[in-house]
Amino acid sequence: MLDEGKELGMPDGVLINGKGPYRYNDSLVPAGIEHETIDVHPGRTYRIRVHNVGTSTSLNFRIQGHNLLLVETEGSYTTQQNYTSLDVHVGQSYSFLLTTDQNASSDYYVVASARIVNESLWQRVTGVAVLRYSNSGGAASGPLPDPPQDQYDKTLSMNQARSVRWNLSAGAARPNPQGSFRYSSINVTQAYLLRSTTPVEIGGRRRAALNGLSFSPPETPLRLADAYGVEGAYTLDFPERPPPDAAPRVARSVINGTYRGFMELIFQNNDTRMQSYHVDGYAVFVVGMDYGEWTEASRGAYNKGDSVARSTVQVYPGAWTAVLVSLDNVGFWNVRSQNLDSWYLGQEVYVRVVNPEDGANKTEMAVPRNALYCGQLHKYQKEQTPHHKAAAAASAAAVRPLASRRQIVASVMLVVGALVFAS
Repeated sequence: MLDEGKELGMPDGVLINGKGPYRYNDSLVPAGIEHETIDVHPGRTYRIRVHNVGTSTSLNFRIQGHNLLLVETEGSYTTQQNYTSLDVHVGQSYSFLLTTDQNASSDYYVVASARIVNESLWQRVTGVAVLRYSNSGGAASGPLPDPPQDQYDKTLSMNQARSVRWNLSAGAARPNPQGSFRYSSINVTQAYLLRSTTPVEIGGRRRAALNGLSFSPPETPLRLADAYGVEGAYTLDFPERPPPDAAPRVARSVINGTYRGFMELIFQNNDTRMQSYHVDGYAVFVVGMDYGEWTEASRGAYNKGDSVARSTVQVYPGAWTAVLVSLDNVGFWNVRSQNLDSWYLGQEVYVRVVNPEDGANKTEMAVPRNALYCGQLHKYQKEQTPHHKAAAAASAAAVRPLASRRQIVASVMLVVGALVFAS
């Protein structure tokens, strides 16, 4: 589909834990679809983890009649705030505490609906599960809880994203809490402005790019090419700013990161749709976002105190998001669009981080025994353990006593995503 120049288009639906929507509307949801049910008891507190694993659609998550107390995102404790709903963008995850304090006259809707789109046209792209109290008075019925009413206010979702802050007093024994890392006092050693635009045609094919460069995956894995001295696998000439007049092209250009340096990445989204970007190997401090073009003066509005550290950030259409990252993890790390179509079409780049003083390779793990050698290094390929044998061994090791499983009954994980089923 994408190779033919077509777009993914509107998803076929939203699944919650792999299941379709509860039949809340007879005209929109056909009969016979299995839906997810979350069984709870009154008067308790549950941890709900929500992950957006869809292809390209931002989702608004809400539970009818209940507040969601945000406590964590992607490994970082957050300041604890109540939300009636929260936007979860592609690749992001959040943890909420849910208190079952309602009268349970009936079941309650759990909703994940499309966001940052024409929501009236995308009404069928809605995942619906059911929250069922043990003393529930009956099935859920009636209209779904309303999504945010911000059709004419593009700042509401962004302001909500800005409200997600680091909890500076949690996460470790005193006097060394989570917020003891003072990122605002570190000098930035490298800065890259990564601009994305609508896909263009390059060499007769539709491609997506960052700074005019559309990444082409090499036949030899980049880190192995580095380890074995393979020449020509990549170049270290990724531009710090978008070239003003250069024609878009396909390249294997890599950012040359400075080990133990402090890098600023600004994602500028000049496309007309929502984007989110993921940084492998690191948690990044989300210090700012705003509409318009980023300029040097934008740094004056950065949050230099309690920006949350996470691995996936949203970038609104016609807006920018800035992050800071401490390059203390040696390796080749992928920075990519989490929108599946943009990623497939080349909207990614790698950051190379090498310790120049580490001749004995003490700051990086050795190449794993099951590494896949291909391209110019295929002669080093070792025999692999058949997958079904490895899976059987892992299953046997995963057996646990029943008592240990009982300890997690108050934790629920919801995997949600808007998916396209293409023939």
